[in-house]
Amino acid sequence: MNRPCKAQGEAVRIEDMLLSNGVALPSIGLGTWQITKPELLAELVACAYDAGYRLLDTAAAYGNEIALAKALRSTGIPRDKLLLSDKVWNTSRGYQAVQEACRKSLKKLKTDFLDLYLIHWPAGSKLHPDWAELNAETWRGMEALYQEGLVRAIGVCNFKQHHLQELKKTAAILPLVNQFEFHPGMNQEELLRYCQQNQIQPQASSPLGNGQILAQEELCKIAAERKKTPAQICLRWARQKGVAVLPKTANPRRLYENADVFDFALSAAEMQRIDQLPYCGGLGLDADEVTTFG
Repeated sequence: MNRPCKAQGEAVRIEDMLLSNGVALPSIGLGTWQITKPELLAELVACAYDAGYRLLDTAAAYGNEIALAKALRSTGIPRDKLLLSDKVWNTSRGYQAVQEACRKSLKKLKTDFLDLYLIHWPAGSKLHPDWAELNAETWRGMEALYQEGLVRAIGVCNFKQHHLQELKKTAAILPLVNQFEFHPGMNQEELLRYCQQNQIQPQASSPLGNGQILAQEELCKIAAERKKTPAQICLRWARQKGVAVLPKTANPRRLYENADVFDFALSAAEMQRIDQLPYCGGLGLDADEVTTFG
C-alpha cells in the first residue's frame, strides 16, 4: 500500500456517530471538492488513511469520482476499510433520474454500494414552483435505492428547515443526514436543533468556512490559550455541538491536525465565546436564493 505521509504523525482514532438506522458514521471525514487529479488524490487518501480517516466525501458535481476510484485502486486500501459518501446533482432530480444517477456513480467509483448518498441541493421555489413535490419525488427514488441495498444510508445537503418539514409529510424514511454549511460565525442554531430533534445527523460541509475565520481574533486567542490551531478549535467546537465535520485540505500536516481534536474539550465559557462570534467568512450559499445551480 502506498503511504507517503507516514512520518506526519500518529493515527487518530476518529469517533463514530451512530445514525438512526444503526450505521456508524465517522465524525470526521475527508472532503475532496476541487481535488481531481488521481495522483494527488492517491497521495491524499493514503495519507488520510494513515491519519485515521475512514470517510471519503465526493459528489457527482465534483467531477472526481473516476479519479477517486483510480486513487483507491493505487493505494490498495480495501473497500471494507472505508466509507464512501456521494451526492446526486440537481440535473438528476425525480424518482427515476436519481436512481440512474446513483448507478452511474457506482460504476465510476467501481463499487457495489455507497455508505452514504445525499441529495446535493433541494429544489428551490425561485426556479421550481413545484419544489416540494419535486423534492418528494427525488426522495422517493432515494428510498428505493436504500431499500434495494445500493446505499447504506440516505440523506440531504443544504436543506433548510422548511425543506425538511415538507419532506417529512411524504417520506417513508426521514433523511439520516443533513450536510450543510456550519462553522463559527454561522451557527445555524434553529436548523441544528430541528435536525437533532428529528434524529437527522448534522454534518458540516464547510467547518472552516472559506478559511478567513482561521484569522479571527477570538478564535486565535482561544487557540493560543489551548496550544491548538484555530482550525482545531473550529472542529472541536462543531464536534461538541454534535456535528460531524468534513474539513478539506491537501496539506498532509493539516490532515493530521484536523483529525487530532479528541484529546481536549472546550469549556462552556469557551463554547459561548465562539457561539457569539459574528459572521467572519464562509460560502454563504442559501438554498432559497441560489439560482445558478438549477
